[in-house]
Amino acid sequence: MSSTTHTSTIGAIGAPSRRNTELALLAFAVVIPLFAYMNVGLALTGEVPTGMLGYGMGLGLLAGVGHIVVRKFAAYADPLLLPLATVLNGLGLVVIWRLDQSEKLQARAEAQFGAFSPSAPNQLMYSAIGIALFVGVLIFLKDHRVLQRYTYISMVGAIVLLLLPLVPGLGENIFGAKIWIRVGGFTIQPGEFAKIVIAIFFAGYLMVKRDALALASRRFMGLYLPRGRDLGPIIVVWATSILILVFETDLGTSLLFFGMFVVMLYVATERTSWIVFGLLMSAVGAVGVASFEPHVQQRVDAWLNPFSDATLQQTDQIAQSLMAFGSGGVLGTGLGQGNSDLIGFAANSDFILATFGEEMGLAGVMAILLIYGLIVERGVRTALAARDPFGKLLAIGLSGAFAIQVFVVSGGVMGLIPLTGMTMPFLAYGGSSVIANWALIGILIRISDTARRPAPSPAPNPDAEMTQVVRP
Repeated sequence: MSSTTHTSTIGAIGAPSRRNTELALLAFAVVIPLFAYMNVGLALTGEVPTGMLGYGMGLGLLAGVGHIVVRKFAAYADPLLLPLATVLNGLGLVVIWRLDQSEKLQARAEAQFGAFSPSAPNQLMYSAIGIALFVGVLIFLKDHRVLQRYTYISMVGAIVLLLLPLVPGLGENIFGAKIWIRVGGFTIQPGEFAKIVIAIFFAGYLMVKRDALALASRRFMGLYLPRGRDLGPIIVVWATSILILVFETDLGTSLLFFGMFVVMLYVATERTSWIVFGLLMSAVGAVGVASFEPHVQQRVDAWLNPFSDATLQQTDQIAQSLMAFGSGGVLGTGLGQGNSDLIGFAANSDFILATFGEEMGLAGVMAILLIYGLIVERGVRTALAARDPFGKLLAIGLSGAFAIQVFVVSGGVMGLIPLTGMTMPFLAYGGSSVIANWALIGILIRISDTARRPAPSPAPNPDAEMTQVVRP
């Protein structure tokens, strides 16, 4: 048997095994949030929640639809990505529902808005839309390399998405950041979708320019410095990220945008100097903007002095978040038995990790971060397995964007860095975030399927066969 035929046979045998593994993990990913939902109900009322059956069927249906589509259209894809995203989405729904039951938040909403509207049903609807987009990506994007044709269209699209919050009458200024737009009765965060479009542009651009960007002019302190004329792209991206920070006062998107480009640039060129340049430029830009932008200054001051009188007069969210982590200890107070609702309305969005920290403790937070780490690891593994340079760069860009967002949000909530306006992927309340991240997982699964799919066997060569027969 030839090596090509042997590889094809292994791939044919491996596909059903991967599907069965994914199905078993997916069932486990549905059971864990269902068990958490039951625990929350027992802690709050002493009874099993009446909506437990409906929640289990809804989450199971969404996961089942995703599995069927992956099984049919991406049979060779990584079997872990879908279950990992499902368990995060499910746990996020549980904690959002748990915060909906808070009498403090209900009373505050009625006093401020005149009525209380639960967030969990909306989040379940957003999750369904996200799964629908996930399904659409796998059905209609049959080959990720098609996206390479739209490299510069993606650049224009990303710029439009990032500028939409600045359009008068369309943009919304919420808590000092201009990162939302209002369409009808819904607010949309275009930056969540822009990170995917930007990754497509960066992958296409760097694939063409990587040889020029990898050239070095001289060595300085152990680093190969890039040529001066090759600094243009990184300066343009750096300037764009600074403009986002200045005009939209959005520290999170600025860090995500520039950080993703530097990671992809390093992978494309294998030059450590780009990482050093990226960190230096990021630090210079952040310090420069913080010196004159009041909103950024407030966030930096709140980060440095979360318990000061000046900070508490403006907001006590960061202080309450840190106290929630502290009161959780190692094992937590138990699901449904914390006081993270003292954080306010942002408890189910920007600060949802604080609820996990208080009610599940350090062990629970580490488990959540481990799941995030596994998603990033599977994305990097997909990049390593990809057979084309565009797929490698796109997979590493999407994985890098996901990792940076998790670090930026968790670091802000835990007091490691200034707080940003971004949300934890899949966990936090927000339609834009959950929908965009399901699309991100769909693209990674498509790249993974292409990378793992066995190469087709070569067509037989009649001339070679005749030569073997005639040769004595």
